[in-house]
Amino acid sequence: MEDLIRRTVGPAIHIETVGTAGLWTTLVDPPQLENALLNLCINARDAMPDGGRITIETANRWIDDAAAKTHDMPPGQYVSMSVTDTGTGMTPDVIAKAFDPFFTTKPLGQGTGLGLSMIYGFAKQSDGQVRIYSEVGIGTTMSIYLPRHMGEAEAPITRPVERAGDGECVLVVDDEPTVRMLVTDVLAELGYTSIEAADAKAGLLVLQSDARIDLLVTDIGLPGGMNGRQLADAARARRPDLKVLFITGYAENALVGNGRLVPGMTVLTKPFAVDVLGARIQEMISR
Repeated sequence: MEDLIRRTVGPAIHIETVGTAGLWTTLVDPPQLENALLNLCINARDAMPDGGRITIETANRWIDDAAAKTHDMPPGQYVSMSVTDTGTGMTPDVIAKAFDPFFTTKPLGQGTGLGLSMIYGFAKQSDGQVRIYSEVGIGTTMSIYLPRHMGEAEAPITRPVERAGDGECVLVVDDEPTVRMLVTDVLAELGYTSIEAADAKAGLLVLQSDARIDLLVTDIGLPGGMNGRQLADAARARRPDLKVLFITGYAENALVGNGRLVPGMTVLTKPFAVDVLGARIQEMISR
């Protein structure tokens, strides 16, 4: 992940990694862990507008009864992954609301605030926890604790990959760079061409052009006054047969239309496994 993180955060941020020899194994979905790490690093970058340092550290942790009460998690053995920045830090009030869906300290139109809530959801579904340690003006450490797995590491499951047809193109609309990166990486592996847009306005310009678009993949919560469902409806005025895959967090489901989807529209709820995303894209385009 280190090269990808360096490209994402830019040259003004120095990256340090501190690995632990003999790190225990933990049983989690690797793409979700990678997405969580990338999200943490992007948050750290945003907290350092004038540059700074990000330290990524892994460790084996014993959580005793006293620490378990403090961390709100069961005692036991955990693998921790921490991202520390030298940024602006967070007040106790901000820390208390940091994992709430749609809570964000960014200006209007610069993020939905779903990043940390998705990371929290990933940690909890993995029987782990996320903790924040922060001091205003000094920096922040975000630590993901994942329970130790006592068995052997599992071999990855390999599936035959069907390649895309010639010229098939997917438009990806999402204001979170990590989500766009994840989706376009999957599309590239499957052989599809992709076009990216960070908001509904940019996406609509593409859809109103003569560009070939076989599928629209869009987040529901988009900045700029138009959500993903409104974008899809506007696009279908020009492209009535356009297929649409909505990516949504649990708190955004109402924006889809309370489940009232017209034919050719499907919902995929975050967080999702990468192979599920790939299979859903192939299924929709091949219909």
